Amino acid sequence: MRILVFFDLPTLTSNDGKAYRGFHKFLIKNGFIMQQYSVYSKLALNGTQAESVKALLRKNVPQNGLVQCIEITEKQYADIEYMAGKGQTKILDSDKRWTEY
Repeated sequence: MRILVFFDLPTLTSNDGKAYRGFHKFLIKNGFIMQQYSVYSKLALNGTQAESVKALLRKNVPQNGLVQCIEITEKQYADIEYMAGKGQTKILDSDKRWTEY
């Protein structure tokens, strides 16, 4: 099974930023991989390990913001459909950094 973690943490103050970075480092250190910005996943071999991972998450959630997690099976995880929008064709490729008046 997979543990998916979704989070939305404030970064308005220096303390918020520190909490965000600390939580991000915690996820990486504990084997979570980034799926998208603010969406991470970790493989759990069984229900006992999944509960252990969730308990560890609960202990490390920052005071402010929102952290959510869900358990899904490997079959459900394998069925995730990856979709990408239309590629960007108009790319600004310039070293010009000054605005002319």
